Formats: sequence, structure tokens, C-alpha cells
Amino acid sequence: MAEATDPRESADPRESTDPRESTDPRESVDRQALDESVTFTSELIRIDTTNRGGGDCRERPAAEYVAERLAAAGLEPALLERTPGRTNVVARIEGTDPSADALLVHGHLDVVPAEADDWSVHPFSGEVRDGVVWGRGAIDMKNMDAMVLAVVRGWARAGVRPRRDIVIAYTADEEASAEDGSGFLADRHAALFEGCTEGISESGAFTFHAGPDMPLYPIAAGERGTAWLKLTAHGKAGHGSKVNKANAVSTLAAAVARIGAHEWPVRLTPTVRAALTELAALHGIHPDLDAPGFDVDELLGKLGPAADLVAPTIRNSSNPTMLEAGYKVNVIPGHATAFIDGRMVPGGEDEFHATLDRLTGPDVDWEFHHREVPLQAPVDSPTFAKLRAAIERFDPAGHVVPYCMSGGTDAKQFSRLGITGYGFSPLKLPVGFDYQALFHGVDERVPVDALHFGVRVLDHYLRTA
Repeated sequence: MAEATDPRESADPRESTDPRESTDPRESVDRQALDESVTFTSELIRIDTTNRGGGDCRERPAAEYVAERLAAAGLEPALLERTPGRTNVVARIEGTDPSADALLVHGHLDVVPAEADDWSVHPFSGEVRDGVVWGRGAIDMKNMDAMVLAVVRGWARAGVRPRRDIVIAYTADEEASAEDGSGFLADRHAALFEGCTEGISESGAFTFHAGPDMPLYPIAAGERGTAWLKLTAHGKAGHGSKVNKANAVSTLAAAVARIGAHEWPVRLTPTVRAALTELAALHGIHPDLDAPGFDVDELLGKLGPAADLVAPTIRNSSNPTMLEAGYKVNVIPGHATAFIDGRMVPGGEDEFHATLDRLTGPDVDWEFHHREVPLQAPVDSPTFAKLRAAIERFDPAGHVVPYCMSGGTDAKQFSRLGITGYGFSPLKLPVGFDYQALFHGVDERVPVDALHFGVRVLDHYLRTA
């Protein structure tokens, strides 16, 4: 696939007389890197990598696209597959300090489905209009894929090397089980990540406008664990017109209702405690989180929009999502099944398990349909300090805060290799731009200026990390 050179791909019509010209004295990226972040985002969106689950996806065209451009930057990308067409790309950039630990930078190539009829533009058009790139993956997460690619190529043009080795991984299957992606890489190709102690990826360092003159940049330092459950109730099959005390549907429905209505107790992890403390301070509040009778919900009520960053992660959760039973209205089936989307805060696994045993009762069996561990990363680490500094360097008015993701990323699988993960895909977003609503949402899009900001921040952080 040849690189696009169509000038319409860039929303900024300015041209540089020198392709290596920097637009800011604090950075080493050039105008071409900024333009390529837009071009690459748009072109990756046009490559339909919809992951419908159950193996229904083909990331190889996108993998070949990024591999070709990494190779043009002088790297030696490896294309790796567990299943034909489900392709991952891994490449290593050698740093100047061979004694330093390596850093993993990873992003997934697959996206969730999109119904074209629901969108203002076609979700796989990659259209650049009015300074915005539109399409599925613009936020989750072909934007980050493109920004990293643009930075690496900019380094190649300028002869720049980072301080530490950087391993770049573009993965398959993140939007499903990750079995063909990061799980496969961690289990079968661990040697490619030798020396990596930390990693950065999606869902962090975006602008969250918590009020007038309060732009926040939440950096993820934790993830709730994934606990997708399958419930099965067994009963006595029979005629629908007769009394049946062993009705599997009734038994299952009662258990599902109990699970859906359950109010999980508050469990404040270190990351969430740090988030609450910093967010409260920005609002002029200095709570004692350990005081008897401390009410976290009352505190959240005082934090305005910022509460949305914390509220989903102060407890375990269990949401019923699917029901399956029967084949005819006048036949009582012998079994019924349901699925629950459960999430576990770090340290909350034992409580989750015991609570599900109690809520399902003796007549309903449950098992993990898919399970991944919760994660927690230190917020008082040198790494977090450098991530904070990189944002503040390019937006001094921004307030960096830690937070825990309510869902999960490929960092879960890479944690098997001892890699501590942070969510850091920087974007400076305008007031009114609802970043979180666009994840898996309709009319997903990203401003061109946000991509330029992200390239500058990533360039600075990755060179000096």
C-alpha cells in the first residue's frame, strides 16, 4: 500500500519549506510528523478492522499498513499471528542507555462494530472535515496508533533515539478476548518484550473539562478486572400449562434480578483514593477518607462532572446483559442461561466470588465466561511523575490527576510479563467534546489539533522517559 501524499488529508494547509522544521522549540517533531498523524489516523480508519467477536475480524491489512511505515523508518517489524489474518506487529527501537529498562508502547488495531445508518458520516470513511477526523477508531484507538507511528518516523528523519529501548506493539483482538492479540504475544512471544518494565496505551491523558477553567488530564493508573459470567439454571422440562416448581426460567430470572439489584460496598483502592484526594483539592475540599462515617457518595456529589472519573471504580459491579431460554412459548425448558458483565476492583476478587455464590443461590451454577485480572500502578512513581510533566509542559493550565479505568485494556495481558501499565494517549480536547461518550459510540471523531498535541507530548515523553 503506497503512502498517501494527497494534501487534502491534512486539515492544516500551511506548508513547511523544510520537512524537518519544528513548529515548537521545545520539541523535535516536524510539520511532517504532525501531518502524518492526521493522514495515518484517516487511512487506518478506512481499513475496516471490525471485531464482532468469535474470531470474526481480520486485522492483517492494518498490520501490514503500520509495518510498512515502520520499516520505512528503519525498524524491523515482526508480523505475528496465532490465527491467519489476526495479525500483530512488534518492533523495537534501541535506546541510547543500554542499562535502562525498556518501555512498551502498545495499541490495538481492531475496532467495535458501527452501523453506518446511525452516523453523520460513513464510519469507515476517515473523512477529515472542519479540522476533525471522523470514523470508527478515531478515539478507540487508531488515533494513538497513528500518533506513535508519526513520532517514530519523525525520529528517523531527525536521527533521534530515545534514552531507553522502546518496544512498539500493534495488537489484534483487544475488543474481544485478546486471545489472538496481546494474550498470544505475552504467552508465545515474551522474548520480544525482554526488559520492558512499564507500558503506556489507551484511555488516559485526554482533556476532561470538569468546569470553567478546570481542564483535567486523567492518567490511568489502574483497571478493574474483567469478570464476564455465564449463569445456568437447570430445572424440569414440561408443558407450559402445568404448574412447575422446578422452572429453570423462573429460577434463573430470580437470580439475575438479585444480581442486578445488588448494591456493592465501597472499596477504595490506592489509585482511587489518590484520585479522590486530588479532585477534591481542586474543588477546595480536603476530606479525611479514613474518618469514621466517611461517605464517598456524598463527596462525589460535590465534585461535579469530575465525579464521573471516579464513580464507576469505587465498587465492584455486576450488570445482567443477556438471557437465553426456551424454544416455544408453551414448553417449559429444562435449562436457562444468562450472562453478566462483572467488574472487580483491585483486591476485590474474593469478595466478588463469594457474593456471586450467595446471589445465585444453590439452584444456579455460574462460571467465568471470560476473566482478566484487575490492575494497579503506583501514582507516586517516577514514571507517573514524568507522564504528568509531559502533559503540563504542553498545557500548563491543565491539571493531571490519576484515575482507575472502569473497563480494561491489553495492559492486563502484558502484566503477565511483569509490565506495569498506564493509560496515556494524550489529546487536548475543546470544551464540550465528550471523549468518553465516543468510545464505542456513534459519530466517533477526533480533532486534528488534538492529534498534533498528542504527537508533541508523546515525542517529549518517549524521548526522555
